[in-house]
Amino acid sequence: MNKTLPRTAFGALALLAALLAPAVARAEAGVSPQELLVGQSITLQGGKNAYGVAAAEGARVAIDSANAAGGVNGRRVVLRVLDDDNQSATAEANARRLVQDGVYVLFGSIEGGPSSAVMKVAVESRVPFFGPMAGPPTLRRPHQELVFPVRAEHREEFRELMGYGKTLGLKSVAFFHADTAVGAQHVANVKLIVDELGMDLRTLLPFGADAGDAQIEAMVATLKRDAPDMIFNHGSAGLYQKLVARMKAAGLKTVAMGVNSGSSQIARGLGPLAQGMVFSQVVPSPWERKRALTREYQDVMRRFAPQSEFSYGSLEGFMTAKALLAGLRSAGRDPTRASFIAGLEGSSIDLGGVAVRYARGDHEGSRFIDLSMVARDGRFLH
Repeated sequence: MNKTLPRTAFGALALLAALLAPAVARAEAGVSPQELLVGQSITLQGGKNAYGVAAAEGARVAIDSANAAGGVNGRRVVLRVLDDDNQSATAEANARRLVQDGVYVLFGSIEGGPSSAVMKVAVESRVPFFGPMAGPPTLRRPHQELVFPVRAEHREEFRELMGYGKTLGLKSVAFFHADTAVGAQHVANVKLIVDELGMDLRTLLPFGADAGDAQIEAMVATLKRDAPDMIFNHGSAGLYQKLVARMKAAGLKTVAMGVNSGSSQIARGLGPLAQGMVFSQVVPSPWERKRALTREYQDVMRRFAPQSEFSYGSLEGFMTAKALLAGLRSAGRDPTRASFIAGLEGSSIDLGGVAVRYARGDHEGSRFIDLSMVARDGRFLH
């Protein structure tokens, strides 16, 4: 005999389904009772990009340490990482794949082009993008309500380098920059700072994606003709390293400085020629223990990545992930993307001697800039 449920039982089941359906609909992508899923597209270049590999490792150990201590509000943080090979198109495709896979937030790209590509996807899909480790102005201006940088932008690095140069009596400037729309924005910022400081922007050296030895030689000839007192770069550590080496071989007296990205690579590549070069840094010295941030970083690295050396890259990754974890906590025990954004806006996060600030309409992040000098033995002195 077939048994059927009474009509009242069907009614009760229908009511229960109706009550449960809104709860299912309200479940935020990337959030389960056990996990928070975070998606990262980062420049690793198959393991060849030293800064990207180090930054990814620093972020991983920060998250591993948090998970070992119970996670965030009882949930384990899961970081899904895709390599964008320093290609903007690949970064955009990665970001779309991560959003389709249902990540809660996007996180931690490096380099301006890939970070801007991830930002495009974040804006289109309405998924927050936290901690791009890049300094182009487009990440902050015009205001991007879904983008939360941590590190200071390149404009502040340029200001510190030129200000330091002025204290040394240097008056004229050369700027080595990408021949792109973002590079043009950096040029505009350099011009503004030159006017503020009463200096002279004497030489612009744009480089394209196909720049090679012939273009480097032409730049050296231009520098010899213009004789600027100082030069600094935006990006392309490998090309800038070649330019500085050729400048020194040609006997030019122009003082070479640089921004944080690629500073370690440039110092290693130049060897003794790097002695005395000054670089801006967006994190404290990873080798010192003067701040709570660096003490924690060193302790966590020794525990979760004992084979790895301390570096600017891994400290930037660690610092950025530490800020992300603070943001995830501020989203509450029933996190949504809206509560993540609301928790961050109006907050001031002390990372242990480095402050990060967000407000509605202003996602500035950190203003921390330090200057480092390459010593005779290749170490960075702050």
